[in-house]
Amino acid sequence: MKNTLRNYILNFLIIIILTIGALWFALKDNSEEVFQLISNMKWYWLMLILAWGILYSIVAGGVLSLFGKQYKKDFTFRQGVENGLVGSFFSGITPSATGGQFAQAYIFKKQGIKLSDAASLLWSDFIVYQTTMMAYVSILFLLRYSYYMSLIGPFLLMILVGYMINLGVIGILWTMALFPRIYQTFSSLAVRLLAKLHIVKDMDKTLNSWSHQLQAFTQEIQKLKNEKKLIVKTVCINILRLTLLYALPFVIARAIGIPLPLHKLLDVIALSSFVSMANAFIPIPGASGGTEAVFVLLFSAMVGGTQASSIMILWRASTYHLVMLIGAGVFIWCRHHYSKKTADRMRKQEDIL
Repeated sequence: MKNTLRNYILNFLIIIILTIGALWFALKDNSEEVFQLISNMKWYWLMLILAWGILYSIVAGGVLSLFGKQYKKDFTFRQGVENGLVGSFFSGITPSATGGQFAQAYIFKKQGIKLSDAASLLWSDFIVYQTTMMAYVSILFLLRYSYYMSLIGPFLLMILVGYMINLGVIGILWTMALFPRIYQTFSSLAVRLLAKLHIVKDMDKTLNSWSHQLQAFTQEIQKLKNEKKLIVKTVCINILRLTLLYALPFVIARAIGIPLPLHKLLDVIALSSFVSMANAFIPIPGASGGTEAVFVLLFSAMVGGTQASSIMILWRASTYHLVMLIGAGVFIWCRHHYSKKTADRMRKQEDIL
């Protein structure tokens, strides 16, 4: 427990340091102009921008609530939103999404869903989200590839590498699902090789663990294949979720007085999705520092450096920092609330006995 707490504190410090570094990068040449753009914004625009990031998290929670109902009929929309915010918080303070998923499984258990079912639920959510995201970004690439190449030039090659990494992840997942025996053979060879190199200490234990995870994953894929209505619903909600996330910079630009025409909305959505692709290179908590830098570099080609820095500050505050703070509060509340409910239920059972 002490080591976990120490790691979280260290991650917080890393986030703070990298955020300060990113802000310095964004403001070093034009801090006065950036602050002037932001300070001249109407207060209701600021409220809308901050609410936008929360709305994105609420939509993400809606997907979890749909999957949750498959395992617990009375699982509510509110519980899905709670779980999504907790996941956002822990994903934001750990170098990968796995930290968020462990926390979500813990909260699912508190909410009355078994850990094994919670793991299956999170697999389903990840598969649908990742597949939807890659299809979404692929369409954006195909629609305007030549324009983006002329706009951001060599940076697009970096984005393409990130795109291939993400595509590789979803490709491996579907290969595991469709051809489990082939994956089992390759994973067995990989573990044996790693054992010979003394990287894997307990070969049999590792093989058994990988085999168990593959079995759970393929079972979940088979369940999903029979839930066509659920897949359609969750794919549609994820499209809305991604559009909200990627369209926010356009809203911010209009809020601070940058006259982007409506036909530029698609290009803004594309550039925002490219920032997500670039995150594949940033294995640090919340992808802090790198995300901000990539955002400014990409959007500077469209709106200029000062405007891109201004948009980035508000975008990151809405979709990351605010959601992190709310997620931390929700996690503390969930622990207290569900622990109290469990204690009350046990007390009632003792009184009956």
